[in-house]
Amino acid sequence: MNTPPVKDGLRINEDIRVPKVLLIDQTGEKQGVMPISAALEAAEEAGLDLVEIVPNADPPVCKILDYGKFKFQEQKKKNEARKRQKVQEIKEIKLRPNIDTHDYDVKARSMHRFFEEGDKVKVTLRFRGRELAHPELGMKLLQQVKVDFEPVAKVEYEPRMEGRQMIMILAPR
Repeated sequence: MNTPPVKDGLRINEDIRVPKVLLIDQTGEKQGVMPISAALEAAEEAGLDLVEIVPNADPPVCKILDYGKFKFQEQKKKNEARKRQKVQEIKEIKLRPNIDTHDYDVKARSMHRFFEEGDKVKVTLRFRGRELAHPELGMKLLQQVKVDFEPVAKVEYEPRMEGRQMIMILAPR
């Protein structure tokens, strides 16, 4: 039961085991359907490889190209795509119920920056001591945050109490 190893990726040159293929030459011109032997000969003449591009087609599509260079280009494309991906983080802003206007403005500026970078913001409002007796002040402040950021962010998690703190999560629009 010694099976040959399954090769991942595209089949090249002698690994292509079909009688006829649709050949595309190195310039991108369609040469038409031909026997595999003729396609291999054409690739050898050009000094390049015969690569099976679309194996599921009928007949399979093969192209004459430099396989090493082709693999390198594919790897470069994958790396570029990975580089462009943005992982969305959750940044946290901590507030108190009786925050001063200037302090609030400083926090709001940070939140604007986070939204521009595409991150979510978790607004945590912490109550200490007797502040817990007036949760409506905290709710009023979080409603103010909601109104201030209406154009740039949407509320993902409505404000609610969790122990001694009130939490709300905003996501960029």
